[in-house]
Parts: sequence; structure tokens; C-alpha cells
Amino acid sequence: MKKIMIIGNGGAGKSTLALKIHQITGIELIHLDQHYWKAGWVEADKAAWKTQIEKFAQKTSWIMDGNYGGTMDIRLAAADTVIFMDRSRWLSLYRVLKRNVRYYGKTRPDLTPGCPERFDWKFIRYVFSYNDRKKPGILKRLQDLKPHQKLFILRSEHEVKRFLKTMATAQASLSKKQL
Repeated sequence: MKKIMIIGNGGAGKSTLALKIHQITGIELIHLDQHYWKAGWVEADKAAWKTQIEKFAQKTSWIMDGNYGGTMDIRLAAADTVIFMDRSRWLSLYRVLKRNVRYYGKTRPDLTPGCPERFDWKFIRYVFSYNDRKKPGILKRLQDLKPHQKLFILRSEHEVKRFLKTMATAQASLSKKQL
């Protein structure tokens, strides 16, 4: 696992999982939200955004968390590992609202400075409808992964913890072999 792509609904735990994988492996962590949004919640220019993703994808190793459907094909083609956080809409909504309360008026660690957390009905609707509107298309795209690409679909906190434990054990074993 050198190029790890993490996707899923808002509030599904993408950024948290990405950070934990980074802490285990030391692989560069790229929170896509930090690169897409400019201060004041200004969206990136589409052409510049695509170019930035292509540059990220060419790196030797990375962990990228975020959806951004317009560049998903670039990341899917480059990734050797795809993790889909397939969480319930209610858990995702709860986490988004909890995050909103926790960081309201402040910038989250996984966002661009100058993008304070705010209550956004459009985003709430996106999270609520994700499993009905976005998930089927994502699952269809994931069926086209190449044989060398690993897919992990994590549906519960138990599965996330088991995945991280397995990864930590493998990383420790790899570290011992390199000594």
C-alpha cells in the first residue's frame, strides 16, 4: 500500500482514518479539502484543480482523502488501494453536526486556513442523500478496479479498528525486516 485513496460520505470518517493510516505508515497525507478550498470558501479553478490532482497522483506514495467526483478517475487510476467508508446516513449526519458544533467559526485541521466551519444546509442535504444518489455510482466505478488494486469497504467502527490493527501489525513486521 503506497497510494491509498479514501472516499465516502461527509462525516463517514475519511479524514480521521487517513490521519491514523499516516501515523502508522508515515505516508504523505493529502486532505483534498485543504487543496480544493481557498480562504473564504472559494472553490479551486477546475483546470488548476485537475492539474494539482494529476501532480499528487504521480507522487511515489500518498494517502488522499476526499470525494471530488470530477477527479476521481485520476485518483482511481493511480491508487493501489481504495478504501470506501460505507457508513450509514444517520451516523454521517450525526458526525457532521457534531463536527459543526465543535469547530463552528474555527477552521478544522483538515481544511484550508480561512475556511471556518459553518452550518451549510446544502452540505447537510448532500450528506443525507449520499447513500441514495452518490453511493451507487461509486460502487459501479469500484467494480472496474484492476486486479492489482485492493479494495476495502469499511461499514462499521469494528471494521475500521480491525483494518487499522492489521495495518499496524503489518507495518511493525515490515519495520523489523528493515532493521
